[in-house]
Amino acid sequence: MKILEMHIYGYGQLENIKITNLADFQVFFGENEAGKSTIMAFIHGILFGFPTRLQSELRYEPKHGSKYGGKIRIHHEERGYAVIERVKGKAAGDVKVVMDNGIIGGEELLKELVANFDKSLFQAIFSFNLNGLQNIHQMKGEDIGKFLFSAGTLGTERLSKTETVLQKELDSRFKPSGKKPLLNEKLQALHELNGELKKAAAKNNEYENLIEKGESLQQEMIAINRLLEEIGEKVEKLNEWKRIESFVREEKWTRKELDELGDFEFPARGIERLEKINQLIHPYNAEIISISTRIENLKKELAALQPEEDFLENEPAIVTLLDQVPLYEQMKLEKQQCETKLVEFEEKLSVTKEKLHLPLNEEDIFEINTNIYMKSQVEMAARKRQKLVEVKEELEERYLEEKNLLEEVEKGVRAAESRILAKQDRLLLEEEVSYGNDKKGLEGELKALQDKIEFYQRANERDKASRASINKQKKVQFFLFELILVGLTLYGILTKHWAVLFLGALGFIVIAIFMTKSTKQPIEEEMNQTLADLREQEKQLIQKLQAAEYKDITKLEEQLKLDNYRREELKILKIKLKQQQSQYEKVIAKFEEWELESVQNKEKLLSISSELKIPEYFATTFLLEAFELIEQYKSACREKKQLLSRLAQINQQQNKLVEDLNHYENRFLPERGLDLQNSAYLLRNKLKEEHEKQIKCQERRTKLTDLEADLKQKSQELDHLQSEYNKLLNSAKVETEQQFYELGVIAEKRGKLLERLENIESQLAYSILTKQVRETFLPIHNSDQLITECHHEAQYLQSKLKKLQEEQASIKYEIQLLEDGGIYSDILHHYKQKKFELEKAAKEWSVYCLAQEILSSTIEKYKSVHLPRMLAKAEEYMSFLTNGSYQRIHLQKTGPGFLIEREDHTLFEANELSQATTEQLYVSIRLALAATLYENYQFPIIIDDSFVNFDAKRTQKVIELLKKMKRNQILFFTCHAHLLQLFQRENIFSLEKGEVQIIS
Repeated sequence: MKILEMHIYGYGQLENIKITNLADFQVFFGENEAGKSTIMAFIHGILFGFPTRLQSELRYEPKHGSKYGGKIRIHHEERGYAVIERVKGKAAGDVKVVMDNGIIGGEELLKELVANFDKSLFQAIFSFNLNGLQNIHQMKGEDIGKFLFSAGTLGTERLSKTETVLQKELDSRFKPSGKKPLLNEKLQALHELNGELKKAAAKNNEYENLIEKGESLQQEMIAINRLLEEIGEKVEKLNEWKRIESFVREEKWTRKELDELGDFEFPARGIERLEKINQLIHPYNAEIISISTRIENLKKELAALQPEEDFLENEPAIVTLLDQVPLYEQMKLEKQQCETKLVEFEEKLSVTKEKLHLPLNEEDIFEINTNIYMKSQVEMAARKRQKLVEVKEELEERYLEEKNLLEEVEKGVRAAESRILAKQDRLLLEEEVSYGNDKKGLEGELKALQDKIEFYQRANERDKASRASINKQKKVQFFLFELILVGLTLYGILTKHWAVLFLGALGFIVIAIFMTKSTKQPIEEEMNQTLADLREQEKQLIQKLQAAEYKDITKLEEQLKLDNYRREELKILKIKLKQQQSQYEKVIAKFEEWELESVQNKEKLLSISSELKIPEYFATTFLLEAFELIEQYKSACREKKQLLSRLAQINQQQNKLVEDLNHYENRFLPERGLDLQNSAYLLRNKLKEEHEKQIKCQERRTKLTDLEADLKQKSQELDHLQSEYNKLLNSAKVETEQQFYELGVIAEKRGKLLERLENIESQLAYSILTKQVRETFLPIHNSDQLITECHHEAQYLQSKLKKLQEEQASIKYEIQLLEDGGIYSDILHHYKQKKFELEKAAKEWSVYCLAQEILSSTIEKYKSVHLPRMLAKAEEYMSFLTNGSYQRIHLQKTGPGFLIEREDHTLFEANELSQATTEQLYVSIRLALAATLYENYQFPIIIDDSFVNFDAKRTQKVIELLKKMKRNQILFFTCHAHLLQLFQRENIFSLEKGEVQIIS
C-alpha cells in the first residue's frame, strides 16, 4: 500500500489541509507543535479508527468547529486505487471506502485493504517513534535482551511484558515452599478445618435431638399465635361495628324512603329556570314593537334623498380631468423652457463639430461605435501608451544600475582568485597535514591490536589447559578399551573363534586410527597462526611509528583553513556573479519585451482610429480626447431630439384637456361658453353636492340594515325563550305550569334524601367492614358481651404461649452450649466451602500455567522456524549500519535474548553494548521484521524523529538503509533542519502554522 494524497478536513490544529503527490520517500519537516504528530495520528485514525473517549490517546478534535476527519488516497498492490474517508460519527468514526473500479464499502472493505491489521500491530511493525528507544534507555541491563527479542517477534516489548506478567501471577498463587501465596494459605486452612471436623462428629447426635424438639415447640407456638391473631381480628371487627351501627341502620331507613317515593324525571333547578324565562319574555315583546316603528320612518327618509347617478358614474374621469387643470399652466412654462434649450443645443453642437474638424454629418456620427467595450479599449490603449513611456524610463535607469553592479562583482571575483593557493601548492599542503595526523591513528590502532593479542593469548592458554585434561581422560579410556580388545583377540586365538578374533582386531585398528586423529590439534594451530599474524601487524605498526618524522603542523593547518575560507569566499562571489549576470540579462530581456509591446500598442491605436473614423495623428496623440468629443456630440444630438419630441407631446396634452372640459360642461352644467377655470370650478362644486347626497343615503341605509338585523335577532331570542319554556314542561312530562310546580316540591324532598344517603355512604367508605360483613352483624344487639368473651380466650392462649417460650429458651441454651465447641454441620459446610475455593484457585493457577507453556512453545517454534530468516536480514542491516564492526547476531540457547558478534569474533550480550549501538541493533531488528516476516504487507513505514540520538555518521547510514527499502513507502517526520541535506528537496514538505508546502 502506498499513500498518494491526504485531505485533512479538521484534525487537531490542522484544518482543510491538502497534501498531494507523496513520494516513495517523503519527508515532513517542521518545528515543535507544527503538526507532525497530528499528521501521523491522522493516518492511524483514518486507517484504523479515531480513538474513543475512554482511551488514553488524544482524539485531536478541532477547536474551531471544523468538520472532524478527512480522507486519504492510496494505491493497493492487488486492489488498485482507493479513497478512504472517515468523519465524526460512531465511536471510531464513520468510514467510507471508494475504489476506482466503482466498488463502495465501509469497515469490512477497509479491513480487506489493511489485511485485517489492527492499530496496535501496525504501529508495532511499521510505525517508529522515540518510545521504543526510550524503553531501551529506561531498562535494566538484564532486561534489554528480553526487550530486543520481543521487538524481533512482535515489534514491541509486549512479549517480554506478557512473560513477566504470567510468571508474576503464577508466583502470587503458588510456591512449593511458600506460605504467603494464595494456594499455600488455602491448603493450610483446609488442613486445620479437617481436624475440627473430626472432633465435631462425636457431638452431632445429641445436637440433632435438641434441634428436633425445638422445631416441635416452634410449630406449636406458631399455631397459638395464629389463633391470637384471629381473636384480635374478631375483636377489631366488633369494635368497628359498635362505631358504625347507627350509620348502617340509618342507611337502611333512607333507602326504604327513596323506594316509596319511586323514580321520576324532573329537570335540575327546574322551578328556578322557569321563573327566569318568564321574566325575560315580556321585555323582548316591547323591544320588537319599538324597532318595527323606527324601520318604517327610515324608509320614508331614503325615498326623499337620491343623488344623480349618471354624474357620479363619470366621477373618476371628471376628477382626473380637474386634477390636470393646474398642469395646463405648467405645460405652458415647460414649452417656453424647451424652446430656449433647443437654441442652446444648436450652439453646443456647432462648437463640438468645430473642435473635431471632421467632414462628418449627424448620421455619420451616430454610426460611430462608442459603446462600453470601445470606451474600455480606448482607455486601455491610452493607458498602455502612457505606461510604456514610463517603463522605458525605468528600464534605462535599471540597465545602468545593473551594468555597474556586474562590473563591481567581476572585479571582486578576479581579486579573490588571485588570493587562493595554486592547485599544486594546496595538494602538497594537504599531504603534509594528513601525514602529521596519521600519528594519532597509528597509536590508537596499535593499542587496539595489543589488546586483541592479549585476549587471544589468554584464550589460547585456557584452551591448552582444557585440551590437556581432555586428552588425559581419552588416553585412559583408550587404554582400557585396548586391554579389553587384546583380551578378546587372545580369547579368539585360544578358542579358535574367528569371528571374535576378527571383531577384536577390527576394534583395535579403529581405536588406533581414532587416537591418531584425536591427537591432532587444528584449533591450536589456527589460534597460533592468528597470534602470529597479529604480532606481525604489531611489528609493522611499531616500525611505522619509529620511522615517522613529525612536524609542527599547527601552522600548516592554519594555512589550509585560511585557503579554505578564501575558496568559500570565492565560491560565494561566483554565485553572486552568476546572479548578477542573470539580473543583467533579465533587464535586456525586459527591453526586448518593451519593444514588442510598443509595436503591439501602436497597431491597436491605428485599429481604433479606423473604427472611430479619425486621422492617425489623432490616435497617437489625442485618442482619448477625440473619443470624449464624439461622445459629447452624440449625447447633444440625442438631447435635441428629446426636446423636439417633448414639445409635440405638450401641444397634444393641452388640446386634449380643453376638448374634454367642453364635453362635460355641455353635458352636466346649465351654463355654456365658460372659460377653462370657471368650467372646472362649477364641475367641482357639483361633485361635492352629489357626494353629500350619496353619503346621507348611505348612512340611512346602514342604520336601516342595523335595525332590521336587531329586529331579526330579538325575534330569534324570543323564539328561543319560548322553546326553552316548552322544553322544561316536556322534560317534566306535565302539561301546565301548576303541575310543574307541584312535581318540583316532590323532587326537592327526594334530592335531600339522596344527599343524606351520600353522606352516610362516605362515612361507611372508611370502615374495615365490607357490605356483606355488615349484613351479617345486623342481628347482633349486644356487642360488648362478645368482646369480653374474646378477651378471656386471648388471655388463656397468651399464658400457654409464655410456658412454651420458657421451654424453648431452655432448649436454646443447651444448643448454645454445644455450638460453643463448633457444630459438625457448620464445620462440614465451612470445610466444603474452603475446598471449593481451593479448587477454583487451582483452576486459575492452571490457566496461567497453561498460558505460560503455550507462550514458551510459541517462542520455541518462532526461534526454530521464523527467527533465522529475520536474524539473517537483521545481521545484514546491522553490518551496514556499523560499517562491518558488528557482523553476526546469535540467539541465546536458554531464554530470550541475543548475542552480538563483533568483527574480531568477540561476543557481547545486549546490555554490554553502548547506548547508540543498542539503538542500531533495535532499528536493524525492527526493519528486518518488516522486510521478512511481514514482507507480504507493503504498508508505509512511518518514522517520527527516531534517530535524534545518533551522531552524523550513524544518521547518514540509517537514512541510506531506509532509501534501500524500495518495497515500502517511507514517511519521515523530523524537526531537525540539519537532516534535510540528506534528502532531495522535491521530497520535503514544510509544516508551518497549519500549512503544508514544498521547500523551494
